[in-house]
Formats: sequence, C-alpha cells, structure tokens
Amino acid sequence: MAKLSQDELLEQFSGMTILELSDFVKAFEERFDVEAAAPVAVAAAPAGGGAAAEAEPEKDEFDVILTGAGEKKIQVIKVVRELTSLGLKEAKELVDGAPKAVVEKVNKEAADKAKEALEGAGASVEVK
Repeated sequence: MAKLSQDELLEQFSGMTILELSDFVKAFEERFDVEAAAPVAVAAAPAGGGAAAEAEPEKDEFDVILTGAGEKKIQVIKVVRELTSLGLKEAKELVDGAPKAVVEKVNKEAADKAKEALEGAGASVEVK
C-alpha cells in the first residue's frame, strides 16, 4: 500500500460520517495503544500564571454575601428587607442562616451600595 500524505488522509476523513470516524478513532487507539484527548482539554490549561488572569473578562455581576449579623441583628434584618422583597420572617431566616447571599447578580454599583448599607447596620459582608 502506498503511503498517503496528510492532505490525502484528511480528504478521506472528510468523506466519513461521525459514527465512522468514532469507530476509526477507537480502532486507532487499540492498534497503537494510545488514547485520543480532546483538543479543548489542552487549550484549557493556562499558559502562564499572569496570562490566565488577563484573559478573564471583567466581572460585571456580583453577589453580596452576608457572613455575619454582628451585634445589631435587628438593624441588619431591616436593611435586608430594604434590599430585598423579603418579608420579616424570611429576612430573619436569611440573617440567622448566614453566610447567605442577600442580593445576587447585580452590577458593581448596586453591590457596593448593598455592602455599605449592611456594614452600616453592623453586619459583616463579602462581595463575590
């Protein structure tokens, strides 16, 4: 059998169905005792420590997490009610169950305002 060039092999593969290609890959792996890895897995690995941070898009949605009610629990419950549409019982449960998200998927400005209001009432807050 004559040796096929890379272009000729690609031309042959382009005429195959997905099922035929899948069977070919399995046979290739068995014959040469190798395992085909998805190219996405290789691309997902960061090239360098700093490059990964630069590649991430700027975050535009934030969650405000109540981590603790502090000394003035009643004041914190009032602020939680102002920030959300929760009733008294639900707001109290949220504060008692801290750490919990008070507001989720808001812009930076709204997250900062919520954090400021909660901290002003004596709560400890985290923005993620």
